[in-house]
Amino acid sequence: MDHSTPWTDDNLMSLQSHVLAGERAHPGATGDFSWILSAISLATKTIGNKVRRARIEDVLGELAAENTHGERQQKLDVIANDVIKSCLGSRANIGVLVSEEEEEPTVLRTRDAGGRYAVLFDPLDGSSNIDVSVGVGTIFSVMRLPDEGKGGVDAVLSPNATIVASGYVLYGSSTVFMLTTGDGVDMFVLDHSIGSYVLAKRSVNMPHTRAIYSINEAYSKRFPKGVTSYLDWAHTEGYSSRYIGSMVADVHRTLLKGGIFIYPATSDRPQGKLRLLYEAQPMAMLVEQAGGRAVTETGQRILDLDPTDLHERTSVILGSTGEVDQFLRHVQTDHHQ
Repeated sequence: MDHSTPWTDDNLMSLQSHVLAGERAHPGATGDFSWILSAISLATKTIGNKVRRARIEDVLGELAAENTHGERQQKLDVIANDVIKSCLGSRANIGVLVSEEEEEPTVLRTRDAGGRYAVLFDPLDGSSNIDVSVGVGTIFSVMRLPDEGKGGVDAVLSPNATIVASGYVLYGSSTVFMLTTGDGVDMFVLDHSIGSYVLAKRSVNMPHTRAIYSINEAYSKRFPKGVTSYLDWAHTEGYSSRYIGSMVADVHRTLLKGGIFIYPATSDRPQGKLRLLYEAQPMAMLVEQAGGRAVTETGQRILDLDPTDLHERTSVILGSTGEVDQFLRHVQTDHHQ
């Protein structure tokens, strides 16, 4: 019996080779994506190593400082933020870096000096769970900045800025890199033996329906009536509840298995909690490219929202198209009563 490893072209396709192959299919491509994604790849491999060694190197726990959102920073939040900035800062085509951990963007170079792109990122989503070994991750998007106008914040918030790639890296039982450049979602897994992300699955597609919901029901007293109406219905219909408390881990499960991820506005956070630019919109792009749907609880498409502030918040409902539609029917029925 042959027990040899079943190597295929996909097994041998690295992230960088995959991106370069995609660029060759577009005659006008400049190589910008490969440069940016190679930097993100290096940064996330470094962060993943720090996550694995966090307890050994004593970088667990909180710092005395808070980030721009009033949240107590974890030591690894700061380390991850510094790693990403260090890796991306040397890429000559990046004009602006926007991080969840910093109030102001880092302006590297003007549009005229070659800064055609901005990279927006949550360096370590779910970091408060890291000391109990729950999966955490890095979320990012790459934005093409407008040719005209000012740089910096104005360029990022311009309606003419376009998100051209989004992804996340989940540091869990394996290190998984999910990526879309607007032509479906591909999944890569870090092969530690060769130090490279290798293609594990092309064109990830979400199931149309799956009777699973993901929400923090501890806040149910603060939810709008339409959300509680949906949850009552889901309980009656025998839905399963799966909630990890790390957005990357919860969305990753939803992306692969189907279901719905719900982070609604609450009475104490009427605008929602998740950040639009570097949490909601990157995940929305991934979910839509995998055949799902991503909206606010009023039904507005998240990718159609035009932010007016770098750290703007929003409600987020995303997942299988059939499940999101079912959720919206309950919310809209309640609204019209």
